[in-house]
Amino acid sequence: MAAVVSVSGELLITAGVVLALFVVYSLWWTNVLANREADRESDRVRDNWAADRDVGANVPTGPGELDTRDGIGFLHAPGLGKKEILIKPGTDPKELNQGIAGYYKRPVKSAMPWDESGNFSLAAHRDGHGAKFHNIHKLKDGDPLVFETKDTWYVYEVYSSLPETSKYNTEVLDDVPKESGATEKGRYITLTTCTPVYTSNYRYIVWGELVRTEKVDADRTPPGELG
Repeated sequence: MAAVVSVSGELLITAGVVLALFVVYSLWWTNVLANREADRESDRVRDNWAADRDVGANVPTGPGELDTRDGIGFLHAPGLGKKEILIKPGTDPKELNQGIAGYYKRPVKSAMPWDESGNFSLAAHRDGHGAKFHNIHKLKDGDPLVFETKDTWYVYEVYSSLPETSKYNTEVLDDVPKESGATEKGRYITLTTCTPVYTSNYRYIVWGELVRTEKVDADRTPPGELG
């Protein structure tokens, strides 16, 4: 009997160690790998922008027909505690696992910041794989959400949030997100991620509205909200 108890105890300890290692892998090591990949992708985008500027006047200054493979720009959100978040197309886990945020292509197609109206809707992981929206609960009304492209800063301001909703609630992505209190067409941004922390049972939503745009200067000096 003592031998059985001893073996059972050792198996439980081993199982606990394996579980602990899995948690470390999921919540730490995947962040390391994803952030490395995101840094490489971010450098590639900025190198491409620099190369375009070096070509001169023959390169369109606006978004035009975007090559979205490397990313369309960067989200700066001081309230999230992240310096910058690369934005790429798609919200499937295999895409978000790269340590980025993705804009929705389905079930609701996202508007782009430069569109005359619509909802620039984004998703990112809350835990593991870069956890870019881990601190989404810290965003508060009035906080800036600034999207950077090659030539323009799009300055949004948080005005509403929804701490918990169904993962199947696509109305939060509507061009006019009525659950946020919006009643008419505008230029909105929506951040979505899983909640509660360490689960994917529900979704946490934050909405912002565009308040102004600024041209990017030669030194890429950020707007005052990010200074």
